[in-house]
Amino acid sequence: MQTEVKETKNEELVQELFKVGAHFGYSRSSRHSSTKPFIFGFKNKTAIIDLEKTVESLELAQNFVRELGNAKKNLLLVGTKSESKKVLRSIAESAGLAFVAERWIGGTLTNFREIKKRIDRMEEIREKSEKGELSIYTKKERGVIAKELRDLERYFDGLVGMTKLPGAIFVIDAKHESNAVAEALNLKIPVVAVCNSDCNIADLAYPIVANDSSVSSTTFFIKKIVEAYKEGLASSKEEVKKEEIKSAEKKGE
Repeated sequence: MQTEVKETKNEELVQELFKVGAHFGYSRSSRHSSTKPFIFGFKNKTAIIDLEKTVESLELAQNFVRELGNAKKNLLLVGTKSESKKVLRSIAESAGLAFVAERWIGGTLTNFREIKKRIDRMEEIREKSEKGELSIYTKKERGVIAKELRDLERYFDGLVGMTKLPGAIFVIDAKHESNAVAEALNLKIPVVAVCNSDCNIADLAYPIVANDSSVSSTTFFIKKIVEAYKEGLASSKEEVKKEEIKSAEKKGE
Protein backbone atom coordinates (compact mmCIF):
# COMPACT_ATOMS: atom_id res chain seq x y z
CA MET A 1 0.00 0.00 0.00
CA GLN A 2 2.81 2.40 0.88
CA THR A 3 4.52 1.58 -2.43
CA GLU A 4 1.34 2.48 -4.33
CA VAL A 5 1.04 5.80 -2.46
CA LYS A 6 4.68 6.61 -3.21
CA GLU A 7 4.29 5.75 -6.89
CA THR A 8 1.19 7.95 -7.13
CA LYS A 9 3.04 10.81 -5.45
CA ASN A 10 5.99 10.37 -7.81
CA GLU A 11 3.66 10.40 -10.83
CA GLU A 12 2.14 13.66 -9.60
CA LEU A 13 5.60 15.20 -9.16
CA VAL A 14 6.62 14.09 -12.67
CA GLN A 15 3.53 15.82 -14.05
CA GLU A 16 4.33 18.99 -12.09
CA LEU A 17 7.89 18.95 -13.38
CA PHE A 18 6.67 18.41 -16.93
CA LYS A 19 4.36 21.44 -16.64
CA VAL A 20 7.20 23.73 -15.51
CA GLY A 21 9.46 22.50 -18.31
CA ALA A 22 11.98 20.79 -16.07
CA HIS A 23 12.60 18.13 -18.72
CA PHE A 24 14.31 20.44 -21.23
CA GLY A 25 18.06 19.93 -21.44
CA TYR A 26 20.67 21.32 -23.82
CA SER A 27 21.94 20.08 -27.16
CA ARG A 28 23.77 16.79 -27.56
CA SER A 29 27.08 18.61 -28.11
CA SER A 30 26.66 20.53 -24.81
CA ARG A 31 25.90 17.50 -22.69
CA HIS A 32 28.40 16.62 -20.00
CA SER A 33 29.13 12.91 -19.81
CA SER A 34 28.30 12.76 -16.08
CA THR A 35 24.62 13.55 -16.81
CA LYS A 36 24.22 10.75 -19.38
CA PRO A 37 22.30 8.41 -17.01
CA PHE A 38 19.69 11.16 -16.50
CA ILE A 39 18.97 11.74 -20.20
CA PHE A 40 15.86 9.98 -21.51
CA GLY A 41 16.64 10.80 -25.14
CA PHE A 42 16.87 13.62 -27.67
CA LYS A 43 14.20 15.53 -29.56
CA ASN A 44 15.16 18.01 -32.28
CA LYS A 45 18.77 17.73 -31.00
CA THR A 46 17.64 18.81 -27.52
CA ALA A 47 18.22 16.54 -24.53
CA ILE A 48 15.08 15.33 -22.78
CA ILE A 49 15.71 14.73 -19.08
CA ASP A 50 14.29 11.63 -17.40
CA LEU A 51 11.93 13.24 -14.88
CA GLU A 52 11.45 10.03 -12.91
CA LYS A 53 15.16 10.16 -12.05
CA THR A 54 14.82 13.88 -11.31
CA VAL A 55 12.10 13.07 -8.77
CA GLU A 56 14.34 10.45 -7.14
CA SER A 57 17.22 12.94 -6.92
CA LEU A 58 14.92 15.64 -5.54
CA GLU A 59 13.66 13.30 -2.83
CA LEU A 60 17.24 12.48 -1.74
CA ALA A 61 18.09 16.18 -1.65
CA GLN A 62 14.95 16.99 0.34
CA ASN A 63 15.73 14.29 2.89
CA PHE A 64 19.23 15.69 3.29
CA VAL A 65 18.18 19.33 3.79
CA ARG A 66 15.40 18.17 6.13
CA GLU A 67 18.06 16.51 8.30
CA LEU A 68 20.18 19.65 7.98
CA GLY A 69 17.30 21.75 9.32
CA ASN A 70 16.63 19.25 12.08
CA ALA A 71 20.29 19.57 13.14
CA LYS A 72 19.91 23.39 13.04
CA LYS A 73 22.70 23.76 10.52
CA ASN A 74 22.56 26.65 8.05
CA LEU A 75 21.67 26.26 4.38
CA LEU A 76 23.09 28.89 2.02
CA LEU A 77 21.11 29.52 -1.20
CA VAL A 78 23.06 30.59 -4.29
CA GLY A 79 21.50 31.69 -7.57
CA THR A 80 22.82 34.69 -9.49
CA LYS A 81 21.31 33.96 -12.91
CA SER A 82 18.68 36.45 -14.08
CA GLU A 83 16.10 33.64 -14.32
CA SER A 84 16.36 32.73 -10.64
CA LYS A 85 17.85 35.61 -8.62
CA LYS A 86 14.62 37.49 -7.82
CA VAL A 87 12.70 34.38 -6.77
CA LEU A 88 15.64 33.02 -4.78
CA ARG A 89 16.00 36.31 -2.92
CA SER A 90 12.28 36.49 -2.15
CA ILE A 91 11.99 32.90 -0.90
CA ALA A 92 15.24 33.09 1.09
CA GLU A 93 14.20 36.32 2.81
CA SER A 94 10.76 34.97 3.72
CA ALA A 95 12.38 31.84 5.18
CA GLY A 96 15.13 33.76 6.97
CA LEU A 97 17.87 31.95 5.06
CA ALA A 98 21.25 33.31 3.96
CA PHE A 99 21.60 33.79 0.21
CA VAL A 100 23.72 35.13 -2.64
CA ALA A 101 21.66 36.51 -5.52
CA GLU A 102 24.22 38.91 -6.98
CA ARG A 103 27.79 38.13 -8.04
CA TRP A 104 29.58 35.52 -5.96
CA ILE A 105 32.48 37.22 -4.20
CA GLY A 106 35.62 35.09 -4.15
CA GLY A 107 36.39 33.87 -0.63
CA THR A 108 32.78 34.00 0.57
CA LEU A 109 33.37 30.55 2.06
CA THR A 110 37.12 29.95 1.94
CA ASN A 111 37.92 33.37 3.43
CA PHE A 112 34.75 33.86 5.45
CA ARG A 113 36.61 35.69 8.23
CA GLU A 114 37.32 38.60 5.87
CA ILE A 115 33.80 38.47 4.40
CA LYS A 116 32.41 38.67 7.94
CA LYS A 117 34.39 41.90 8.45
CA ARG A 118 32.60 43.44 5.45
CA ILE A 119 29.24 42.31 6.80
CA ASP A 120 30.11 43.85 10.18
CA ARG A 121 31.13 47.08 8.44
CA MET A 122 27.79 47.20 6.63
CA GLU A 123 25.87 46.78 9.88
CA GLU A 124 28.09 49.38 11.56
CA ILE A 125 27.22 52.00 8.91
CA ARG A 126 23.53 51.15 9.18
CA GLU A 127 23.59 51.50 12.96
CA LYS A 128 25.39 54.84 12.82
CA SER A 129 22.92 56.08 10.20
CA GLU A 130 19.93 55.08 12.35
CA LYS A 131 21.43 56.86 15.37
CA GLY A 132 22.18 59.98 13.35
CA GLU A 133 25.90 59.62 13.97
CA LEU A 134 26.80 60.27 10.32
CA SER A 135 25.82 63.91 10.66
CA ILE A 136 29.31 64.73 11.93
CA TYR A 137 30.70 64.09 8.43
CA THR A 138 30.69 66.54 5.54
CA LYS A 139 28.22 66.15 2.70
CA LYS A 140 30.95 64.74 0.47
CA GLU A 141 32.05 62.25 3.15
CA ARG A 142 28.46 61.14 3.70
CA GLY A 143 28.15 60.57 -0.03
CA VAL A 144 31.22 58.32 0.00
CA ILE A 145 29.84 56.38 2.98
CA ALA A 146 26.44 56.04 1.28
CA LYS A 147 28.09 54.56 -1.82
CA GLU A 148 30.10 52.18 0.35
CA LEU A 149 26.90 51.02 2.02
CA ARG A 150 25.13 50.47 -1.32
CA ASP A 151 28.02 48.34 -2.57
CA LEU A 152 28.15 46.33 0.65
CA GLU A 153 24.39 45.76 0.64
CA ARG A 154 24.42 44.64 -2.97
CA TYR A 155 26.85 41.81 -2.34
CA PHE A 156 26.54 41.00 1.36
CA ASP A 157 23.01 41.86 2.51
CA GLY A 158 21.88 38.26 2.05
CA LEU A 159 24.70 37.00 4.29
CA VAL A 160 23.87 39.04 7.40
CA GLY A 161 22.37 36.08 9.23
CA MET A 162 25.26 33.75 8.39
CA THR A 163 27.56 33.98 11.40
CA LYS A 164 29.51 30.83 10.51
CA LEU A 165 30.07 28.55 7.53
CA PRO A 166 26.90 26.81 6.30
CA GLY A 167 26.20 23.12 6.71
CA ALA A 168 25.48 22.94 2.97
CA ILE A 169 24.85 25.15 -0.05
CA PHE A 170 21.97 24.92 -2.52
CA VAL A 171 22.87 26.12 -6.00
CA ILE A 172 20.93 26.88 -9.17
CA ASP A 173 23.17 25.82 -12.09
CA ALA A 174 26.41 24.34 -10.79
CA LYS A 175 28.24 25.33 -13.98
CA HIS A 176 27.24 28.99 -13.72
CA GLU A 177 28.05 29.00 -9.97
CA SER A 178 31.30 27.08 -10.41
CA ASN A 179 33.23 29.39 -8.05
CA ALA A 180 30.75 28.85 -5.22
CA VAL A 181 30.77 25.10 -5.84
CA ALA A 182 34.58 24.99 -5.91
CA GLU A 183 34.84 26.79 -2.57
CA ALA A 184 32.27 24.48 -0.98
CA LEU A 185 34.02 21.36 -2.27
CA ASN A 186 37.36 22.71 -1.06
CA LEU A 187 35.91 22.98 2.45
CA LYS A 188 34.02 19.67 2.15
CA ILE A 189 30.68 21.47 2.43
CA PRO A 190 27.94 19.36 0.75
CA VAL A 191 26.50 20.84 -2.44
CA VAL A 192 22.86 20.42 -3.44
CA ALA A 193 22.39 21.71 -6.98
CA VAL A 194 19.88 21.96 -9.79
CA CYS A 195 21.95 21.10 -12.87
CA ASN A 196 21.10 20.95 -16.54
CA SER A 197 22.67 18.47 -18.94
CA ASP A 198 25.77 20.65 -19.44
CA CYS A 199 26.93 20.45 -15.82
CA ASN A 200 29.58 18.22 -14.28
CA ILE A 201 27.70 16.54 -11.44
CA ALA A 202 30.40 14.02 -10.51
CA ASP A 203 31.56 15.73 -7.30
CA LEU A 204 28.20 17.08 -6.13
CA ALA A 205 26.63 15.48 -3.06
CA TYR A 206 23.04 15.91 -4.24
CA PRO A 207 22.72 16.83 -7.93
CA ILE A 208 19.19 17.33 -9.29
CA VAL A 209 19.35 17.08 -13.08
CA ALA A 210 16.70 19.39 -14.51
CA ASN A 211 16.16 22.59 -16.46
CA ASP A 212 18.11 25.27 -14.57
CA SER A 213 17.39 28.12 -16.98
CA SER A 214 13.65 28.78 -16.78
CA VAL A 215 11.87 30.80 -14.10
CA SER A 216 9.11 28.22 -13.60
CA SER A 217 11.50 25.29 -13.25
CA THR A 218 13.98 26.98 -10.90
CA THR A 219 11.16 28.42 -8.78
CA PHE A 220 9.74 24.91 -8.35
CA PHE A 221 13.02 23.51 -7.02
CA ILE A 222 13.86 26.47 -4.78
CA LYS A 223 10.44 26.15 -3.12
CA LYS A 224 10.76 22.37 -2.67
CA ILE A 225 14.22 22.56 -1.10
CA VAL A 226 13.36 25.44 1.23
CA GLU A 227 10.09 23.75 2.29
CA ALA A 228 12.01 20.59 3.21
CA TYR A 229 14.56 22.60 5.18
CA LYS A 230 11.80 24.39 7.08
CA GLU A 231 10.17 21.05 7.87
CA GLY A 232 13.46 19.95 9.41
CA LEU A 233 13.62 23.09 11.55
CA ALA A 234 10.02 22.61 12.67
CA SER A 235 10.63 18.98 13.67
CA SER A 236 13.70 20.07 15.63
CA LYS A 237 11.62 22.60 17.57
CA GLU A 238 8.99 19.94 18.20
CA GLU A 239 11.62 17.55 19.58
CA VAL A 240 12.94 20.27 21.91
CA LYS A 241 9.40 20.97 23.09
CA LYS A 242 8.78 17.28 23.84
CA GLU A 243 12.05 17.07 25.80
CA GLU A 244 11.06 20.15 27.83
CA ILE A 245 7.68 18.58 28.64
CA LYS A 246 9.35 15.31 29.70
CA SER A 247 11.83 17.22 31.85
CA ALA A 248 9.03 19.20 33.52
CA GLU A 249 7.05 16.00 34.17
CA LYS A 250 10.08 14.35 35.83
CA LYS A 251 10.60 17.34 38.08
CA GLY A 252 6.93 17.19 39.11
CA GLU A 253 7.14 13.54 40.14
